[in-house]
Amino acid sequence: MDIDIHTLSDLFDQLGLPSTHRAVEQFVATHKPLPDEMLLHEAEFWSEAQRTFLMEAIMDDSDWAEQVDQLNALLRE
Repeated sequence: MDIDIHTLSDLFDQLGLPSTHRAVEQFVATHKPLPDEMLLHEAEFWSEAQRTFLMEAIMDDSDWAEQVDQLNALLRE
């Protein structure tokens, strides 16, 4: 069985964003907190392609869903 385990850095790579630990921390610090009523993919800082990827990852329960959930939680702390 071949199971891909993605990291949060991998998610940032997939989104075309800098993916070092420091870059991820900086992104979260810059963009948090998201309002409770806003879905992650609705945030204004995403490009259309990023928005679509995030939305589909959750809707399709893809192998990226766990990392998208993790990012969502980090942006709400």
